[in-house]
Parts: sequence; structure tokens; C-alpha cells
Amino acid sequence: MPPRPTRGTLPLPPVKSVALTAPFDWLAKGWHDMWRIGWPSLLHGLVLAVFGAMLAWAAHDRFWLLAGAFSGFLIVAPVLATSLYALSRALERDEPANLGTIGKTWTRWQYSRFAVHGGYWSLVRFGLLLSLAGTGWVMTSAALITALAPAPVNTLQDFLHHVVLARHGFLFELWMVLGALMAAPLFASSVVSMPLLLDRRCDVLQAVLTSWQTVMTNPGALALWAVLILGLTVLGMLTALLGLVVIVPWLGHASWHAYRALVDTSRLPERLPPEGQA
Repeated sequence: MPPRPTRGTLPLPPVKSVALTAPFDWLAKGWHDMWRIGWPSLLHGLVLAVFGAMLAWAAHDRFWLLAGAFSGFLIVAPVLATSLYALSRALERDEPANLGTIGKTWTRWQYSRFAVHGGYWSLVRFGLLLSLAGTGWVMTSAALITALAPAPVNTLQDFLHHVVLARHGFLFELWMVLGALMAAPLFASSVVSMPLLLDRRCDVLQAVLTSWQTVMTNPGALALWAVLILGLTVLGMLTALLGLVVIVPWLGHASWHAYRALVDTSRLPERLPPEGQA
């Protein structure tokens, strides 16, 4: 399939077809990367688990704030995992995968902040777009529950009693369907976008369109990938967030391998800092 032209001079990279069971291979490779890298990788999960615990403690009696925070985490996770992608890329290139790699990942972007094809602001813009999407979901969800719940919902116990375990009506089912309808396009827009923006010179529109192409080319495999991501993340949260110490870096490294398996980037130039700035 030839790449389709988009805005500017760079085309969309070709997308590859993968087997339905490919996500299990991505998880296996991600698991291998995580343990090869060791504590610099696990540090990502530890930081997010500690942050989540602090958030849960601060907002335990403010259900919508807590729900919004964790929904936001799921949505912006592809951005937060950027340095995990960089660590896997370093292993792939037989380069050091350590704290220096993490530091360079977050500082190199500034060298091309005025670049024509993306640069520093590609990362910022994409993160802001995902944050706005998360905010929109929380507001929509709150409006739906407030309008249709038989009693006020202010705590997690209220939500479980009046929405999840309600004997009459289909509010919980409606809430789940609405969440799926809003989550599906967000997943399709982000499944390979951040690794592509990190690895190659392209802008946000090109990255998002490429991400959509991967989903349309591999709907079954990427539906399974979405289920695995959600299931593992929920498992991490149900273990008092302790499981996130391993699950966050595991999924981050696996997402890099998903990108490498799905996108042929040979026709796009690498994103490298100016000479002397490596």
C-alpha cells in the first residue's frame, strides 16, 4: 500500500498487517526489555504508583476528582511513557539504556522546537489534546450520572450503590457504552502516535492519521491490544496500585514493539538533535 500524501512534504508511512495474536508477542518483548533495563524502567512505574496513591489519599471522598484523575492517567499514558519508548529504542540500537537516555528523551525535543515537521511542540500539543479529551470525558460522565442517578453520587460507595449495583434501569450499561464510544477514537489516535513522534520527523496530524491507519488495517489485533492494556491497568489498580510498578513499564516497552511491528518508518527521516547536541 503506497503512503498517502498529507499536509506538508512528508507522506504517511506504510502500515503493516500483523497476526491477531501479535499483542502477546509485544508483551513478551516488552517484558524482556523491562528486565534487561532494570530499575530505570521500573522507576517509571514506581513514580506513577506513588503519585496515584497520593492522589487517592487526597481525593478519596471526592469521587469525581478521583475518577477524573485516573481516567486522565489512562488517556495521557502514551505521553508519559515516552522515555520508556526511548529505552526500548536504545536496546534495539545497542545503545546504553539508562537514566542518561531518559534525560535526553525529555531534553532533546527543545533542540527542534521550531522545526517544520513537528519538534518540541508536537509532544506538547499531543499531550494537551489528550488531556482535553480526558477532561471532556469526565465532564460528560459526571453530567450523565448526575442527571440519571436516583440519588446524589459523591463518593465511590455512592457510585457502586446507585450506578453499578442499581436494581432498576440501565445507567451503568449506558455509562459503559458512552465510555467505550469516547475511548475508541482516543485509542485509535494514540496507539502508535507517541512512539512515531519520538522516533521520526513528523507532525501531530501525520502521527494521528498513521495511528488510525494501523487500527483500520489491524482491527482485530488492536482490539485485543486495547483489552489487554485495560485489563492489565485495572489489575494494577486493584492491587492497591502496587502492580503498576511493573505494569506501567511493561506496557510502555510493549507499546514500542507494537509501533515497530505496525509501522514501516523507513521512508521517514529520523528525529535527531542537531549535530553536537546529542
